[in-house]
Amino acid sequence: MKVLATLIAALLASFPVVAGEHEGQLPPTIAIIIDDMGHNLVEGERLIALEQPITLAFLPYRRYTTRLAELAHRKHKEIMLHAPMANTRNIGLGPGGLNPDMDQNSIATTLRRALQSIPHVQGVNNHMGSLLTQQLQPMDWVMSELDHYPVYFVDSRTIASSIAGEVAAAYRIPTLTRDVFLDHEQTEEFVDQQFELLIKRAKENGSAIGIGHPHKVTVDYLEKRLPELDEQGIAIATVSGVWAMRNGNRPMFAEGEKRAIRPALAKQE
Repeated sequence: MKVLATLIAALLASFPVVAGEHEGQLPPTIAIIIDDMGHNLVEGERLIALEQPITLAFLPYRRYTTRLAELAHRKHKEIMLHAPMANTRNIGLGPGGLNPDMDQNSIATTLRRALQSIPHVQGVNNHMGSLLTQQLQPMDWVMSELDHYPVYFVDSRTIASSIAGEVAAAYRIPTLTRDVFLDHEQTEEFVDQQFELLIKRAKENGSAIGIGHPHKVTVDYLEKRLPELDEQGIAIATVSGVWAMRNGNRPMFAEGEKRAIRPALAKQE
């Protein structure tokens, strides 16, 4: 896996890619985001121990969020805020949740504090959000706040009618969209089916993004499956790595363009 990762880095450095033609010279590449990090210490540590560059999305203020995020950073994993957003099923969001009845200041303050609570955060995606991500005004307020900081946004697309990605793109926030959910059924057979779909999408489009969760069945599968990708000519990258592939290997942000995120002591759940 290290050999393939080195090859990709060399290709990106030696052959700057033109947007629209960027992925033809590179192997099909997947990014895997693991959502809901921060609750489960055992599976969280197993995920961090994986050699491959997966991306970990942490819920704010959870019991193990800070501990696991610091460990993940030391192990060269990419870290995201998994921002809780209102859903159509009225499921509780926990601390840091964003609801449609909040005004702009409340959304901005809640989101800013959540970002500050995640050490080494580089990106954001939505936790649930099937209600909020359909609504223009709150999504505009979300992206207006994110636009201050050097973070990308991934639309988890928990509902087909989400406009979150489009609003992020309108703010020129680096934006990507989830292609495949890996484990909404927690069996090895289903995870394998979805993983093969992820690879198929990557072969068709050059790259694809999958989202999983720190379930034992998922971690067991990834431990077994990820080391096999090299032999199959499939690469794995962080989310920011996939964005670079799709955007001519240019940096997401110019130096000094964005406001640094000032870490704050997190109040844990």
